[in-house]
Order: sequence, then C-alpha cells, then structure tokens
Amino acid sequence: MPQAPLSGLTIPSFESERLRLRPFAEADFEGMARFFADPVSATYGGPCGRDEAWRKFAAYFGHWALRGYGPWALERKADGLFLGLSGLWFPEGWLEPEITWALLPEAQGQGYATEAARAALRAAYSDFGWRSAVSVIASGNQTSVQVAERLGATLERIIPFRGGEGLVYRHLGPEALEASHPH
Repeated sequence: MPQAPLSGLTIPSFESERLRLRPFAEADFEGMARFFADPVSATYGGPCGRDEAWRKFAAYFGHWALRGYGPWALERKADGLFLGLSGLWFPEGWLEPEITWALLPEAQGQGYATEAARAALRAAYSDFGWRSAVSVIASGNQTSVQVAERLGATLERIIPFRGGEGLVYRHLGPEALEASHPH
C-alpha cells in the first residue's frame, strides 16, 4: 500500500510569464520516464528504462530534503501540461551549485528552458541566498549552450563530464542578472 508523501517538506513554487515552477507530483513521472527513454536525455544521464528513470525522478525529492533546494517540475500555465524540469542542483561530487533544465522533446524550441532557467536563477539568488551559479553542459549540446548564453552566462572552462567533456557556463551574479533582465 503506498504511503503518503513526506510531511514537513515544503517546496516553494514560482511563476514566470508562461510557466509554473512547482513541486513534482507522482503524475509527472510518466513525462520524465518518456524523457529518460528518449535519446535527447543522453546529455542528462539517459537514456534509461523506467526503473532507472524512477530513481532519477525520486532523487529530485531527495535533493530538496537534503539540501533545502532542488529542481522544480515545469507546468505550462495555460493548460497545466507538464513540460520538464528546471531548478537548483548540487548533488554530492558536483563542482558547485548549478542551474539545470531539461525539457520533454515536444516542449523544446519554444523558449521554455530559457524562461524557466531565468526564474530558477532569480529564485537561487533572491530566495536561497546563492551568490554564484554555473550550468554544466555536455559538449555538443548546442541547444543548452544557446539557453545559457541567452541568460548571459559565459563559458568559463571545460571539464571531464560523463565520459566526455562538459562546458562550465558561469551565470551572471544577482545584481548583473537584475540589471540585464529586470522583472
């Protein structure tokens, strides 16, 4: 018999123009399972089967419980459709706190990643006290490079990453972000 979700874990929600960044719900797993089954997930630790997708999905809740911040589910405000994730990421062994994003294939190419990542970056600075953030992007993931650059991030260095190379993009600091993209 399924147990009730952990009580006492409060995950805030945020909104942007078209998106709601909200806590994940169990119903979001179907979308994440499709994402992790698709070759597009190769830069995000996939592709993988449902069992491994479940473990990755459950890690988002664990991240919130252990760090006090984490990724949010992305929901399109117009119709409530689940689109993917974006948020704050700093698992064990990671080089430093990161702004992350991953969209379902059908949600890509519509500006959602940039909009969500900008909202996540603002939340990192204004609500979670971050002073700096990076995004680690697999070499060859030009779509995510474009998102990082639209956010004003700059390539800082190249590191070993998942058997290849990772591009470390440094985001604008809190003051520079607000100056370049006021609310």
